[in-house]
Amino acid sequence: MSKKNRAIPVKRPFFAYIILAAKGFCMGASDVVPGVSGGTMAFILGIYEELINAIKSFDLKSLRLLVTLKIRAFIDHISWQFLLAVGIGILTAIFTLAKALAWLLQNTPVLIWSFFLGLILASVVTVSRRIKHWQPLTWACLLGGLIGIYFLVGLVPGATPNDLWFLFLSGAIAICAMILPGISGSFILVLMGKYQYILDAVNQRDFLVLFVVAAGACVGIAAFSRILGWLLSKYHDLMVAFLTGLMLGSLRKIWPWKETLESIIDSHGKTVPVVQANIVPAQWSGEVLSAICLMVAGFLVVFVLDRIAGKSKTD
Repeated sequence: MSKKNRAIPVKRPFFAYIILAAKGFCMGASDVVPGVSGGTMAFILGIYEELINAIKSFDLKSLRLLVTLKIRAFIDHISWQFLLAVGIGILTAIFTLAKALAWLLQNTPVLIWSFFLGLILASVVTVSRRIKHWQPLTWACLLGGLIGIYFLVGLVPGATPNDLWFLFLSGAIAICAMILPGISGSFILVLMGKYQYILDAVNQRDFLVLFVVAAGACVGIAAFSRILGWLLSKYHDLMVAFLTGLMLGSLRKIWPWKETLESIIDSHGKTVPVVQANIVPAQWSGEVLSAICLMVAGFLVVFVLDRIAGKSKTD
């Protein structure tokens, strides 16, 4: 394996870790919203492949070093500084924004989805630029990702148990989606019928539920990151095309204007839509204008972040 693809801890000045925490905060904010992927945000912010490699640093060798109490060697082997900074940012966003985003999604969904629609559209443009050679197979991978996620986000959420084993499984599956651009870990939790349950656990500080979900997430991400890292290393252009297709297909979920066809009453007595159709606004209004402005804002935010990330790589 080349040095470029190995998970080698990178030492940074303190301020650089503050920036990483801020990027983690953006990822966490995205992960709270069903339909928006923290992996997409990591791609936008230029830390995606380093994130995958940092997670991969927790391998069998690191486990042996930890079990044999070779703590210094263990610390030197893993990318703990990077993951700690990003992780602090993610957790800060989840615990500080969960209530606010839940309220915004309930009361101003069109405006929230419009902003994220702009983010995703711009992300498709910036991420696709990383593909060096467009070939028929590259286009096929993009189309495969687009079609697959388009049908996935159209699935109807199901009723599932609240048992600890299922919470563990939910965490393991959701975290895999969470690091894939275009697939939201939160939306996977919606499909598995666990999004509202886990969001309530965050707001109510139910640490048993959070611990079980987190344990599942650790197991899932440890296994999946190695597969994803290998694919990015061996088939970079094909994988980036596939990931770009995932982002394009996710626009079906993120489209702001929807008509509810079927709904259910949840355990809290709230009406929850389960089947929705995308529609075009019937007439021009102040909300439509605000939505368009937020789309443009989201689009510009991505290009500014992409330019900043590009400059930091050349400095």
